[in-house]
Amino acid sequence: MFKSAVFNLKDAGKGQIQEFLDSFDTVLSDCDGVLWIDNNAIPGSADTMNYFRKIGKRIFFVTNNSTKIRSDFALKAQQLGFIAHPDEILSTSYLVAHYLQSIGFKKKVYLIGSNGIGDELKAVGIQHIGIGPDHVKPDFKSMKPSDMDPEVGAVVVGFDEHISYPKLMKAASYLASEDCMFIATNTDERFPKSSSIIVPGTGTLVRAVETCSERKALVLGKPNEYIRRFLQSSGLDPARTLMIGDRCNTDIEFGVRCGFQTLLVLTGVTSAKVLEKIRKEKIEPLPDVVLPKLGDLLTLT
Repeated sequence: MFKSAVFNLKDAGKGQIQEFLDSFDTVLSDCDGVLWIDNNAIPGSADTMNYFRKIGKRIFFVTNNSTKIRSDFALKAQQLGFIAHPDEILSTSYLVAHYLQSIGFKKKVYLIGSNGIGDELKAVGIQHIGIGPDHVKPDFKSMKPSDMDPEVGAVVVGFDEHISYPKLMKAASYLASEDCMFIATNTDERFPKSSSIIVPGTGTLVRAVETCSERKALVLGKPNEYIRRFLQSSGLDPARTLMIGDRCNTDIEFGVRCGFQTLLVLTGVTSAKVLEKIRKEKIEPLPDVVLPKLGDLLTLT
């Protein structure tokens, strides 16, 4: 409707707002930076998502966060005022497990990540090792082939607060075998911030493993299209799907690649200053429409 227009919906008339709402049947929304930051809902976000559901839209929560299982994400959403069900959560932890199960993977996973991925792997019967601290020894180069598990057939990289040199050594050593798969949840550079402190994202860890292994990861999270292929089995129509996000290089890029409509909000990674630069210099991917925050949509209906 507003293809790559970077159009501020606050400048739309009532008729245009209604036309916009009538133009999609399915809503895919990023979570961190769009619906909430840390454990705080962004004002109006829950009311807007619940309104979409009330007027008959299908809802999916699409997050690159790999630290929780789907039921935990659903519980968090519910506690913050959102109507949400586990089968509406598309987290990268779930996507990793679903992908490996779908290709008949039978070996063991070396996991740079958290219990979110580990529990989803366990749920589909896939063994894993690597969660938790792996401390640096005084002679860190003394690692031996006998320290490696011969049953490992895949290295998976997600967010891991315990990242360490031994973990990088092990990941690179497993990946020295061409038969070992290399999968990453996402490549987000940093987390949406609620303060001046920068929290490096999973992309930092993925790039480190790619560098030392001299291999490229198969990335399952946004902006890659695995999620679209996953959803198409449930009858998703890309032309009648809206993707909401706070990042152009993941959320909006994902929407553009998949042929979805896109809505960018300014409550997470993308600031008003960055948006103005995007609009002025036409830096792709360009969102179709923009709002300061998702909750503003309700005041326009």
